[in-house]
Amino acid sequence: MTFSASPESLSLADLAAGLPASMRGGAVALGNFDGVHLGHRQVLALAQAEAAQFGSPSVMLSFEPHPRSLFQPDVPLFRLTPPAIKRAEALASGMSAALFLNFDRALAGLAAEDFIDQVLVKALAARAVLAGPDFRFGKARRGDMAMLAETGAKSGFKVVTTPAFALDGEIVSSSGIRQALAEGDIAKATAWLGRPWRVEAVVQHGDKRGRLLNYPTANLHLDPATGLKLGIYAVRVKVGSKVHQGVASFGKRPTFDDGMAKLEVHLFDFASDLYDQSIGVEFIAFLRPEVKFDGIEPLIRQMDKDSAEARRILSAKA
Repeated sequence: MTFSASPESLSLADLAAGLPASMRGGAVALGNFDGVHLGHRQVLALAQAEAAQFGSPSVMLSFEPHPRSLFQPDVPLFRLTPPAIKRAEALASGMSAALFLNFDRALAGLAAEDFIDQVLVKALAARAVLAGPDFRFGKARRGDMAMLAETGAKSGFKVVTTPAFALDGEIVSSSGIRQALAEGDIAKATAWLGRPWRVEAVVQHGDKRGRLLNYPTANLHLDPATGLKLGIYAVRVKVGSKVHQGVASFGKRPTFDDGMAKLEVHLFDFASDLYDQSIGVEFIAFLRPEVKFDGIEPLIRQMDKDSAEARRILSAKA
């Protein structure tokens, strides 16, 4: 009962045109779900439990682009999970489907009551709706969980407000994970996500300087808003169905050109051509900050040390 549409978002008109029967009459988890972290997974798990009671689908309903992109277009937002990864994580958690509603001016201007009627009642025929306590919806964010529960009681769907999820005394949040990644605290980000943070991108042609250093790299251009701490990381790299160990640099290459930040990944014991292939990179540990070296030789010596340390860490976590 998996909806296999592409991760592009649907408009209100798309919803009005009708959804597959396999996505209607179930439990709907509402939220942005950036990161699909442990708190989000609690919402998704409870949605699946509600759906199981009805023998119906569990649907994650999210919004793309992030609402902040509409209201604050000039403020960069570090997205933890683009739509494709968000959908993959939701389905891997056991959700029947993952839907993305296009967050445009039409949706932003929709009254809270109309959002409930058009989206939850008519399009999804929801029997249960779940969201966190801070979820807001509708024009001017007037809709909240209390309004949703009151309307649900009249319209025939159950509303569940899921509690905040805490780990080691802290509330797990997307903003907290962004902060951890900005500080190079990969251990905390991994713990809060419940898995390593990962990116996916197509390998681009670079200046091939890594080959001259005996460290050929796969060059990946990430979203300019990526707020990961500049530095060196132990990584796992998925190429096709295989996973390889490696070491990566996310930075501006101050020894050479001090340009735009990009991700350069060296795969251990790997010699194949990766150009124009999409690969996934999981960040396992932060090794050190990015620094400028006084020449090539000290840089190579440090790269040797970084590679040895990455191999040690990755072998211990294998």
